[in-house]
Amino acid sequence: MTDISLVQTDRPRGWMAGALVVLGAGHYGWALLMAEETWQVVGLLALAGMATIAAYKTGFVRRVERDWAEAEPQLNRLAFAVLIGLILVLAGSHFALLMISTVLLYFIASLGLNIQFGFTGLVNFAGAAFFGAGAYTAAVLGAQALIPPLLILIAGGIVAMAISLPLLVPIVRTTGHYAAVVTIAFGVLFRTFLEVNEILGGPQGLMVESMKLPGWDFYNAPNLFGFETSFYLNYALMAAGLAALVFALFRRLERSWIGLHMDAVRLDETAAACFGISVRKTKILAFLLGNLILGVSGALYGMMISFIAPASFTFSDSLLLVSIVLLGGLGSPWGGVVAATIVVLLPEKLQLLQEYRFLLFSILVILVLLFRPEGLLPRHLRNFFPNRRTGA
Repeated sequence: MTDISLVQTDRPRGWMAGALVVLGAGHYGWALLMAEETWQVVGLLALAGMATIAAYKTGFVRRVERDWAEAEPQLNRLAFAVLIGLILVLAGSHFALLMISTVLLYFIASLGLNIQFGFTGLVNFAGAAFFGAGAYTAAVLGAQALIPPLLILIAGGIVAMAISLPLLVPIVRTTGHYAAVVTIAFGVLFRTFLEVNEILGGPQGLMVESMKLPGWDFYNAPNLFGFETSFYLNYALMAAGLAALVFALFRRLERSWIGLHMDAVRLDETAAACFGISVRKTKILAFLLGNLILGVSGALYGMMISFIAPASFTFSDSLLLVSIVLLGGLGSPWGGVVAATIVVLLPEKLQLLQEYRFLLFSILVILVLLFRPEGLLPRHLRNFFPNRRTGA
């Protein structure tokens, strides 16, 4: 019903190859963010392509996968430390920190969609609507001084989850392209509702108050040891912390019996029901939890960009979120990081692609589905005992 494996190796525990990849990715991210000329960006992309081919040819990829299976917690912590280090190194760059924050928030949103797509097989083409519901919640509640901003983030997720309740009946009773049509229709209705609702600003949109913690406004640039930084540093650190939290919950869910039930429902609903799994409850849980995550990330996104409008949450934006999931690999959290970077950062660094970004992403998705349907970083075999070693 689902793939279960144990790590079997006689090799002493070690994670040097995985650590090299994490450190190299951090350095590469810094170089890509700092590159200003088109030829520099193209050169870095070519370098990444050649390095990937060489890694596959030499077997280095298998070493990294083995190291990650043996020492995933340590490598995850190292990746988070490298991310924080990258943010601090770029503390004075508005553009770089804005890009990092946006990539992280889109990555968080992709985790919510992955619970639906990758785990349970639920099709959701209204991701931007639930993302936007969180942003509009932040705009409305942010004007109330008595509501703590951290509570607004949670409220954004709850509102996104609440507006998805009317979709539960058709989502549970339909599959495949029928469910896709339901979510597409909801996304169109959501944008129409925003445009005709003057209370929510109509087509002109709304201003969103910044994130405020006790004694600190996120639009105040912090001062680190006398060095003036960007105010986006606050949001980048907040987004990094939120991404780490959601990532940890995602992995916990994947290894739990709930995640096992979701996999079973995705693979064969009839067989899952025969084994006593409630297909209906599993789908409802996945749909609501995924939309909750989308709403939380949307609320922080709205606070960061300070202004939202219906045009920011269209069907094409939902397709961008779907493309992140498909490019990265269904159920693969680290694939979401790579795909979110491609979708968010490349059009900004290569301005000639700005007007053709949807065409570019469509071509990429088609190529991935044709030649690598499992995604750029596919989800590996389920491993319930990541720290257990047995003799070969």
